[in-house]
Amino acid sequence: MRTRIAATPPDLDPALSAFLAAFPSYAATRRLDELRATEYGRLDRHGHVYLDYTGGGLYADSQLRRHFALVVAGVFGNPHSENLASRASTDGVERARAAVLRFFNASPDEYIAVFTLNASGALKLAGEAYPFGAGRGYLLTVDNHNSVNGIREFARAKGASITYAPLAPHDLRIDRSKLSALLSGARKGAASPGAASPGVASPGAASPGLFAYPAQSNFSGVQHPLDLIDEAHASGWHVLLDAAAFAPTNGLDLGRWKPDLAAISFYKMFGYPTGIGCLLMRRAMLSTLKRPWFGGGTVRIASVKGDGHHLAPDARAYEDGTVDYLGVPAVEIGLDHLSSIGIETLHSRVASLTAWALDRLGALRHTNGKPCVRVHGPRRMEGRGAAVAFNLLDRDGAFFDIGRVEEMANCAGISLRTGCFCNPGAGEVAFGLEAAQIAEYIREDSGMDFDELRLEIRRRHGLEVGAIRISFGLASNFADLFRLLRFVGAFRDKTAAEIGMPAAAQPPRPLP
Repeated sequence: MRTRIAATPPDLDPALSAFLAAFPSYAATRRLDELRATEYGRLDRHGHVYLDYTGGGLYADSQLRRHFALVVAGVFGNPHSENLASRASTDGVERARAAVLRFFNASPDEYIAVFTLNASGALKLAGEAYPFGAGRGYLLTVDNHNSVNGIREFARAKGASITYAPLAPHDLRIDRSKLSALLSGARKGAASPGAASPGVASPGAASPGLFAYPAQSNFSGVQHPLDLIDEAHASGWHVLLDAAAFAPTNGLDLGRWKPDLAAISFYKMFGYPTGIGCLLMRRAMLSTLKRPWFGGGTVRIASVKGDGHHLAPDARAYEDGTVDYLGVPAVEIGLDHLSSIGIETLHSRVASLTAWALDRLGALRHTNGKPCVRVHGPRRMEGRGAAVAFNLLDRDGAFFDIGRVEEMANCAGISLRTGCFCNPGAGEVAFGLEAAQIAEYIREDSGMDFDELRLEIRRRHGLEVGAIRISFGLASNFADLFRLLRFVGAFRDKTAAEIGMPAAAQPPRPLP
């Protein structure tokens, strides 16, 4: 790839002045501008605007240097032994484990940290080991990542009730009154085993069991209340918190909020290493969860002729096989990097950028007065994070094709994301899709991919399915947002027909 230095747009300074007047607290985050130059300089060297932090964070140069120095300085072997190389690996893994607990203020007397492949791996571990059944159902919100939705298959296989708590269509927040009715009413009765009821919120729809929800939606950026943890506990539920989208720019204090299980993805927090996540588990859950499998490293002892096994008494019982003992120490390095910046400083910066993005996108109009942008979710910053989902509308109110928009963003040096973001529930509510309009495609034997689905829904029902998502993180600055807004502004007074559909076998053409 050809390297190019990003040119400063001539109209950037007055826009920045207006932004700083609206958000004077942004100036206190200037250390992140210094880090942008010293640790993330590759962005500006390539003229690259990166706006997909909910998809994956960016690593600092110093993280790689520290990790490389650590690896080349030592001799590390499989930790499932007591030789010198094994002990060195075990020490590195356990230091990282302790660092994770410290970062989230999780007492080691109350929590354990289980290293997994990613947040999805953590959620799978929780789902397969949870003792679902006629007396323990599964309650989850319509707004959830597919890795949380997928747990319903474990629940269904064990004959448990499955209930979805609905969202309010206008802002994609949890309908708190209906969810409260589900949480408090669960002891009064249970739905039929295996029943899935999206959006149904009648009391008694599920027995107390496992309640799962995201601290922050990976679709809309909505932050669902953490006090739901206490409310659910008061009604006898265990709580699984998906914190993958929340943790990168928000403090999660497990000394205050005490989910029974929480899923974390480290590459979303600080970019490197990839392939390592974490399941934070309250120790009390060790006697509740029932692993359906055991393997190397998870047992204290196992026998073929004795036909039995005993799981390890701690996090090792859930770390299948050999952990990435060379990669796990890089987690501690990444946490150190994030701690040196301060999560509050980072949160302040991305909140200011997100608020300005919401304001400017909402204000953009075609000459005929029609809106250029439809934002999905809250238009204000109260109770939301640093991700914004939206669609671009033409001067007649039709949707620009999201695939074509992404092509053109690529041509402009902007990385954003399009699709449903592995969160079909929130997308279906955002676009007003009914169950019958989706179910007919799900029932097809062969199925179809997402692009086929969205084109078919558009053809048959005149509705959109996918959205555009931007998200801010560690290396974001105002210039990134400025270039994004200038890119979006170029769609003013255009029609969807003029912009066209994604090119199949040719490079994307820039905006005229």
